[in-house]
Amino acid sequence: MTETTGPAGTAETTGTTGTADAVDAARSGTGSPRPAFMLRVAGLPVDDVRALRCPDSRRWADDVLDTTEQLALLAGKAGDQLHGLIGGSDDEPLRRALLKLRRDVFNNRLPDPVAAKDALARVGALDPAAARALADWLTGRRALAAKREAGAGPLAAETGRSRAELARIAGHERLRKGLLLASPTLDAQLDAYRRQASRAGARPDRKQRKIERSLLSYVYRTACKTSPFSTFTAVAPGVFGGSDGLRVRVGEEWRTQVRLNVVALGRLADAVIADPVRRADLPLALASGWGRDDDRVRYVRRWVTAGDDDTAVTFDAVKDRLFFLRRSGTLERLLGLFEERGTIRYGELAAWLEQDRGAAREECEQYLGALLDVGMVQVPCLRTEVHDTDPLRAFQDALRGLDRPWADRLADRLDEPAARAARFAEAAPDERRALLEAVRAGLRAVQEEELGAGRAKVPQTVLYEDAAAAPRRATGTGVALDPEAWEELAAGPLAAVERVLPAFDLTLPQRITFQGFFLARYGRGGRCDDLLKLVHDFHEDFFDQYMTFTASRTPYDADGAYVPEVNWLGLERLRALDTARRTFTARMTALWEAAEAAGPGAAEIRLDDAFLDAVAEELPAVDGEFTPMSHHVQIADRPGDPLVVLNRSYGGVSFSFTRFTQLFDGLGERLLADTDALVPEGAVLAEVTGGPVTSNLNLHARLTPYEIVCPGERGTLDEEFRIALDDLYLVHDPEADRLALRSVRLDREVIPVYLGYLVPLALPELPRTLLLLSPTSMAPLNVWAGVPEGEPRGGVTGRPRVRHGSLVLSRRSWSAPAAVLPLHRPGAPEDGWFLDWHAFRRTHGLPDRVFATVSDTGARGATGAKPQYLDFDSPLSLSAFEALVKSADARVVFREMLPDEDTLPTVSGHGRHVAELAVETAVPVRRRTT
Repeated sequence: MTETTGPAGTAETTGTTGTADAVDAARSGTGSPRPAFMLRVAGLPVDDVRALRCPDSRRWADDVLDTTEQLALLAGKAGDQLHGLIGGSDDEPLRRALLKLRRDVFNNRLPDPVAAKDALARVGALDPAAARALADWLTGRRALAAKREAGAGPLAAETGRSRAELARIAGHERLRKGLLLASPTLDAQLDAYRRQASRAGARPDRKQRKIERSLLSYVYRTACKTSPFSTFTAVAPGVFGGSDGLRVRVGEEWRTQVRLNVVALGRLADAVIADPVRRADLPLALASGWGRDDDRVRYVRRWVTAGDDDTAVTFDAVKDRLFFLRRSGTLERLLGLFEERGTIRYGELAAWLEQDRGAAREECEQYLGALLDVGMVQVPCLRTEVHDTDPLRAFQDALRGLDRPWADRLADRLDEPAARAARFAEAAPDERRALLEAVRAGLRAVQEEELGAGRAKVPQTVLYEDAAAAPRRATGTGVALDPEAWEELAAGPLAAVERVLPAFDLTLPQRITFQGFFLARYGRGGRCDDLLKLVHDFHEDFFDQYMTFTASRTPYDADGAYVPEVNWLGLERLRALDTARRTFTARMTALWEAAEAAGPGAAEIRLDDAFLDAVAEELPAVDGEFTPMSHHVQIADRPGDPLVVLNRSYGGVSFSFTRFTQLFDGLGERLLADTDALVPEGAVLAEVTGGPVTSNLNLHARLTPYEIVCPGERGTLDEEFRIALDDLYLVHDPEADRLALRSVRLDREVIPVYLGYLVPLALPELPRTLLLLSPTSMAPLNVWAGVPEGEPRGGVTGRPRVRHGSLVLSRRSWSAPAAVLPLHRPGAPEDGWFLDWHAFRRTHGLPDRVFATVSDTGARGATGAKPQYLDFDSPLSLSAFEALVKSADARVVFREMLPDEDTLPTVSGHGRHVAELAVETAVPVRRRTT
């Protein structure tokens, strides 16, 4: 990583910065990103999927379709000539013969040879010109028939060769390593499939075809998509410091890091707590943030709902809510004991209760068990926290810290699974299978033999793996992109489009509503010192019901009219947001109608500065001066017209890097050092963790100076960097008309950020509400929302590409119901089916490669919800796609592959790779000089 625009804490340009500065930077194109990005690079070079195509069959299909189009011109001429002869003839037998012949010509049907010869002779006697036109058509039609019949053999042969190539690719180490974790069942079937596919002329049976489709989807995922998982996709931190234009080069050698699934540790902790003997040695603590409230004890209760251990991806869901217990003599004395001692072992506490109350031990155990169930007392030492980047070692350390023989023995038993997991990263695929099963067996044995669990609970996915395509040292070479090329291509358009992204932000209405609720309670310039009660009242009195209503809201009704945001408080900013959205839709509709009027099949629509200005001017100013953004983009290095394609946008700090910080030495420290230069003067960043970690995707290094410790949490940083919820107050700044979260102890504004990978709505109530005060946002840019579709052609409706300058906001797309697709019919010849797909592709102008998303409007819900790569030149790809269309009610959206394989700028020694850049565009906030 290179240095940022200024070291932490230094003074920048004199003055302050805010919305106006961001707008000026956007308009002038001078806004530049932080000098860092995260490159996501596909595991297989895209060239590998070329081998799965049938190029000779594609040429055959093109030849047949070209001939068919040429023949249609001859058919029109011959048909017109025959029409004149039919109308002018009184010979009824001749008329009938000519009518039948004309129907054959019209339907492109080869007539009976004898009848055709006789008709041609009779036509020649009447009209030599008509005879010549008919003869030309008959000659062409016979040639077409010959070409048509020549396709079956080559297609079958090429399909067999592509199966053999698929079997070869199935042996690629990166694919097999990732497949073992993603689908152990498929991995176990692949060797048999590869042996079958290698046999000359062997046709797969139904089971083999199912395996083939699954394998193909993973091959395409590894070569054509960029979703980090094991060795399917690797990441590399990058710098804007190269000199090779838009080209980015990555290393051929990858390394990986493997960690135990934190859910597996949660199951171990549950088994320990469930055992009465071991539970007696566990230290208990009161739920943090508790307090006395008149005749009640107030605290935040957390519920954990265990995920399904039998699914590939699982995590425990956590929710919280303010809870009250009636104050009693026993509870008061117990609280006093905890206030005096901090933590107390469960067994000691049970003995104290037994003596204090003179009650039976069983009754005391029940009382403590009830307090544990409702979360008033907790076992904090066995939790996985967000900064436990080696969660298994942290769990072992916690066990050894109990200073009990059984705990030491349990920690020692975990050394073997830990050692096997450590070997997993460098192991070959065959050894990985044995190591994975050994880890799973070891965890079962620990639960059953060491903890006496009747049935061990081990998640299906026991290991998580991330891959790096760059050296471990984050300050090393890494990958680099030419800053001048990036500035020219993307910086200006991205900054300009950021101005309208709030119109698409899913969280903005909630932030506006929360401020409205606060003002209704506390007034302009008001202050709230009891955030816990504020959050509780907000949800109890307003927000939960508000979310129920908004969940059923559709942005546009059946007539295409915009549906305003739920605005129970009559907030002007929500009305302004509605106006901005209507403005965007109206201008987009006007551009679309103009494109349609110019002729169907428009390839592009361009949004100019005036379009963006009109929308931005309507947007409410609610975000203040700190609005860091990140974008996932792909570069299409097209000669003369390079493009950068916007895949998704979101607000926040360092989110592009969080889950990968452990892969690169020093990356977390550098990002942490950078943050101070980004925030407004007098403010600090503080992480909101969301509580105990239930997914490995939430683990990361420390990336903020402070953290907010919500009730029920214990914090992960040193005491001086922890900000307890009761140290915070919320105040309305009437001059800026915004809410500011401030710390009493620090006397500074606190900006909360979330760095995990759960969507904010999946977080517990407290952290979710705090994030309404943060720059966190989600802005899916759906430019076509509310814009009427054009008239379908052959059942297919199309949308052109949408761009602002060199920035593509929406790829070109085509939407069609399953009924109009040339799906394979039982018994139909393969060559005819292949030809029909290419005729469909040609008719509607689809490119050779697309991504297809299948949705089902039936009761079964969505099928194939994620875009799937589709290669029209591969019968295997077409078959795999058709398997996704499981309902007559299905609808398919095809989107162009952009960048396509010929415009990919990311290369390695293995070839060209599909890649995506996660880029931050946070402009450092200018600070006052003293």
